[in-house]
Amino acid sequence: MSLSEHRKAIDQIDARIVRLLNERTEHVLQIGEIKLKAGEEIYAPHRERAVLDRVCKLNSGPITQESLRAIYREVMSSALSLEKTMTIAYLGPEATFTHQAAILRFGSSLRYTPQRTIAEVFSEVAKNAADYGVVPVENSTEGVVTHTLDMFVDSDLKIVSQIVLPIRHCLVSKVSRSRIRRLYVHPQTLAQCRAWLQRHFPDVELIETSSNARSAELAAKDGTSGALAGELAAMKYRVPIIEPNIQDNATNATRFLVLGRQCSPPTKHDRTSIMFSIQHRVGALYKSLSPFRRYRLNMTKIESRPSKRKAWEYFFFVDCDGHQEDRKVARAILELREQCNFVKVLGSYPNAD
Repeated sequence: MSLSEHRKAIDQIDARIVRLLNERTEHVLQIGEIKLKAGEEIYAPHRERAVLDRVCKLNSGPITQESLRAIYREVMSSALSLEKTMTIAYLGPEATFTHQAAILRFGSSLRYTPQRTIAEVFSEVAKNAADYGVVPVENSTEGVVTHTLDMFVDSDLKIVSQIVLPIRHCLVSKVSRSRIRRLYVHPQTLAQCRAWLQRHFPDVELIETSSNARSAELAAKDGTSGALAGELAAMKYRVPIIEPNIQDNATNATRFLVLGRQCSPPTKHDRTSIMFSIQHRVGALYKSLSPFRRYRLNMTKIESRPSKRKAWEYFFFVDCDGHQEDRKVARAILELREQCNFVKVLGSYPNAD
């Protein structure tokens, strides 16, 4: 085929794609009306996962699976925005990794509102000012975000989904690296890039900031500085990336939680998060964990946090494979309630890839 023939074929295919996208959206809007009448949530993580898995199985290339998922993410985001004016609250400011994670999950067509604190994200969702919230819960290098866990003690919100985002830090600056005299850096980023900094900038002045976005913003205004920040922040503040992927751990990733009011039904590939407190006696924790062993449930995480209500009293946070409606998980939770002072299921949700 000639160049003009290829272009003509593309034009014809584009016309079919546009027609089919609108036809698909019409079905989505009708489903949305049915859900609203039934009092169900518009966003359905279990259905989203099923759609993405199905289209990837249909893909024979040359489009990559990652690109196809990104395309369908925006297709679904566009439809969601037409079904309902949906607001996503996230730990801000704009262009942080939490913002990036929120866009990765919900696409670019929805309304995003940055919040100053994790508590404010919970509050926005709890008072229906936002439909969903996105908060960080743990980093593979630096560990758990304790404030997020603490918020669940008094909150009725549920974990409805999770996002695992690879964290790729960059050196950004409007000047060459030889002219950089100071670096703006968030404490978490500093911890994740410490070895790289010691090798390449052992004598540079480090200035602590409140976020990666703030680091990039300050570097954009300072002619003798740079910053450690993410690609989204570099794009927003128009600061060139001098060197990408400077994190010490190549597998560095952060897990984020999506907060909502209703859990998804089982998908056969789920995770359940539970918090509980135990009696202060010998062997109590060992006994409380025995149901997970008895029903052969894989525990993927356990953390403890002071209750802040009584000295030396703790809440334990456990993640396990399975959905709370699964027979084995339900039985384990029932036995856990019999042994513990307090048990709360924080949510069951599709497990991240």
